[in-house]
Amino acid sequence: MAKKPAWVVEKERKGRESLWLFGLHAVRDALLNPARVKLRLVVTRNAADRLGEDALAAGPAPEVVDPRKFPVPLDPGSVHQGAALEVRPLDWGSLAEVCFPSGFADPADRVVLLDRVTDPHNVGAILRSAVVFGARAVIAVARHSAPETGALAKTASGALERQPYLRVQNLARAMEELAEAGYMTLGLAGEAEMDIADLDTAGRPVALVLGAEGPGLRDKTRETCDRLVRIGAAGGFGSLNVSNAAAVALYATRARG
Repeated sequence: MAKKPAWVVEKERKGRESLWLFGLHAVRDALLNPARVKLRLVVTRNAADRLGEDALAAGPAPEVVDPRKFPVPLDPGSVHQGAALEVRPLDWGSLAEVCFPSGFADPADRVVLLDRVTDPHNVGAILRSAVVFGARAVIAVARHSAPETGALAKTASGALERQPYLRVQNLARAMEELAEAGYMTLGLAGEAEMDIADLDTAGRPVALVLGAEGPGLRDKTRETCDRLVRIGAAGGFGSLNVSNAAAVALYATRARG
C-alpha cells in the first residue's frame, strides 16, 4: 500500500481529535471563524456578555455555568476568563495548497519553518508576527513541535484563526518542496557570517528556518538551507528568543523584499 502524504495523515488525525480553547479573545475569534468546527461552548454569565451576541450566535448553544465550578478539563493554571470552547483542529490543507497554490511562489511570499520548537508560547508569538508581516504559513515538524492547544491559541491572541499553521512529517522535504517552488531558504544561525539585514532578497520569496533555543538547527536542516544568516547584535549579550528572532527576520526580509 502506498504511503499517505503527510498532509493527508494530518487531516485524518485532526478529524478525530478535539481541543479546548480558552480565554475571551481566543474563544471569540474561534467562534467567528467559519472554518472552525465548534463542538461545545462553556461560559459564565459575565463572559457570555463580554463575548457578544455575534460571537455567541456563531457557535453551539452556550452552557452557562457557575464561575466557581467551571466544568472544563483545563490545566489548573489556565486563565480562562470564564470562556472555553471545544473545537476540532483547523485544516489548512497541504503545503502546496497554502504556500504555492499556482505551482510557484510569488516574489513577496514569506513562510516560517520551525525546527523542533516545542514551547507553545513561542509558537503562539510567532503566529502573531507571521500575521502582522503577511507570511503565508508557519510550518513545523509534526512530532517535535507545539501542537494546536489552548495555551498556544491564547498566546497567539487570535492569530491561530488567521495564520496557517502546518505540521509536516519531514521538515527537510518541506524545505525542498519550497525551494522547488522558488523559495530561498534561509537558516537563522548565530555563527553565520552574513547578517540578514545585508542580504538582498528583492524579487525572491523567502522561507525563514529557525531552530529551538539551545540546540538550534539540526544538521540535516542546516544542509538543506540555501544559506545561513544571522541577526546582527550591537553587543555580546547573547541571542534573541526564537519568537523575537522570527519577528526581526520577517521584518528584515519584508523591508528589503
